[in-house]
Amino acid sequence: MAASQASGTYFDGLTARPHPVTLRLTDRLEIVGRDISVAWDLADIVAGETPPPLMRLSVVGESARIEFTDEVFARAVFVLCPDLYRPEARDAGGRWRLVLWSVAAGLSVLLVAIYGVPALAVRLAPLVPDAIESRLGAAVDGQIVNILGDPPACNDAPAQAVLDRLVARMIQGRGLPSDLRLTVRRHAMANALTLPGGRVIVLSNLIAQAQNADEFAAILAHEFGHVVARDPTRSLIQATGSSFLLSLVLGDLTGSTIIVALGQAAVSAGYSRDAERTADDYAVTMMEAAGGDAFALATMLERIAKDDAKDGAKDGSKRNLTNFLRSHPFTAERAARIRALASPGSAGRRILPDEDWAVLKRICTKAAPATEP
Repeated sequence: MAASQASGTYFDGLTARPHPVTLRLTDRLEIVGRDISVAWDLADIVAGETPPPLMRLSVVGESARIEFTDEVFARAVFVLCPDLYRPEARDAGGRWRLVLWSVAAGLSVLLVAIYGVPALAVRLAPLVPDAIESRLGAAVDGQIVNILGDPPACNDAPAQAVLDRLVARMIQGRGLPSDLRLTVRRHAMANALTLPGGRVIVLSNLIAQAQNADEFAAILAHEFGHVVARDPTRSLIQATGSSFLLSLVLGDLTGSTIIVALGQAAVSAGYSRDAERTADDYAVTMMEAAGGDAFALATMLERIAKDDAKDGAKDGSKRNLTNFLRSHPFTAERAARIRALASPGSAGRRILPDEDWAVLKRICTKAAPATEP
């Protein structure tokens, strides 16, 4: 028979990573993409319930699925797949899943009504198992990279070696996750993003805007404070509300809808004043223990706020500096608190020699293609 062809997205059912593929409909449904070559028997294919023009197909008993929006291809699938909408094939445990969905939805509505999503987030974040938080972080990492336009990972070897030594020195004995993962990506925005599961993404312009290694290290220390407090997980639970809770109950943390929502929430995440104070306190303690300038974070925040007030309306590059502040709101009280906590003896100390800082600032002179988180 003549082949019908369309573009779609393949999900392997193991991770949230979407794989662009080409779909070919002959005597089988062929799914071909980078490192992907699958063929499904037409008699085994079933369709999920989705709003048109989106169509989601899978094979009975398997977790992999494909999604596409080509209406012509959808009609061809409808004609050639005899059991596309057979009730018994949609889900072998469909009735039980419906019961679970109903119970979970009812419980989530009840809990939200009693406690409110913010209070639930505070209570639930510490209870999320490390393995689930790690999966969640990996999925959100990939979604954020997509939202940011797939910026390449920076991997200049000498600079990466300096960064690794700096991080190891800072986190020694601090109780951070053993699988803490920090990546730098080339991007014009000056920001740092902390994700669940001990993941931190640094956008390269933040390094460019730091005047010395201690300012950069102080920002990392602040982000590590959010990691220790599990603020990213709490913030994502609060931002996505019952969608996250239902996905957690059903074990579906890799569905495309929830991951998109989580990624968008992570990019725009803002923490409470108390959470920011706690992260600031942690940064001061960490910088002092690592032999750095504990005043550096206050110095950088004060300079950025001053520059933004003076030049932000005229110079787009200056506005880039405020990206960090928008997700970490600045107040005079907060800077004063940092200065009050820092030991006077730490002022002027350098966490890295000048020559190492010069090397670290070149971390994005080379960039590797984005890799799977």
